[in-house]
Amino acid sequence: MLIKRPPDIRSSEITDQSLYLNRRAFIRTTGAAVAAVTAEVVARPLMAAGQGLDDKPTPYQDVTTYNNFYEFGTDKSDPAKHAHTLKPRPWTLRVEGEVLKPKTWDIDEIVTKFPAEERVYRHRCVEAWSMVIPWGGFELGKFLKQAEPTSFAKYVEFTTLHDPKQMPGQRSGVLPWPYVEGLRLDEAMHPLAILVTQLYGRPVPNQNGAPIRLAVPWKYGFKSVKSIVRMRLVREEPNNTWQVVAPHEYGFYANVNPAVDHPRWSQKRERRIGELFKRPTLLFNGYGEQVASLYAGMDLRKYF
Repeated sequence: MLIKRPPDIRSSEITDQSLYLNRRAFIRTTGAAVAAVTAEVVARPLMAAGQGLDDKPTPYQDVTTYNNFYEFGTDKSDPAKHAHTLKPRPWTLRVEGEVLKPKTWDIDEIVTKFPAEERVYRHRCVEAWSMVIPWGGFELGKFLKQAEPTSFAKYVEFTTLHDPKQMPGQRSGVLPWPYVEGLRLDEAMHPLAILVTQLYGRPVPNQNGAPIRLAVPWKYGFKSVKSIVRMRLVREEPNNTWQVVAPHEYGFYANVNPAVDHPRWSQKRERRIGELFKRPTLLFNGYGEQVASLYAGMDLRKYF
């Protein structure tokens, strides 16, 4: 399957923005009977994501050209420029560790067995910018259950592809490679945590983490590891890449918490890409009603 870079994609091939920005008008034009069905289909992913209809999706062009993906460079524009070297086929994803059924999955087996459903998620970066992204994916928890985690499994460790030929940024020493991230198992099993295979209804582009990446909407963006090749269920909290590099700046949990400043800037406000003014940052990125119970009794300043 070929994945086109943004310059190669005709505007007619990308989902019309009006379908996202003016859903109610679209429903009205389909007639009363069809409207009821359409409204349910459109609203379900928004409600499941804890999303409001006032959250307008960020344009495809911005989502695919303003990224953090250090495997292709440290500038926000670098991934779109350099990620054409990534080959998302063939691709395998290994699930191992504290499981009864370890397995190496082929990516095409994954996308066939787990059809993508749209989830329009807020995405908050630690550098105080944010987007609203129509991901297509499926629940990470459902995928992990295929491996039958043992009672010893407490965390999930995720590892990105390590191949400097495909990922030229890995030729630098800016980070220790490969990139590693982790979640507590109950976080990974939460229905808001998804594995992403699509963006705006198309295969996720290379620069956005092809062919499969994580999206955890109540956490800062660096937790949403890209181009995953391994998931390992483990007993102890894994050491994540940014924790290793700068432990005073990046903790394991990385929950969006406006009360905890980054040492070099405030997290109290954010700028949504495409907007002129900043807006207040929401605790848990606005998903507190769904996920706050995961952290009952925890000091979220200490466990940041």
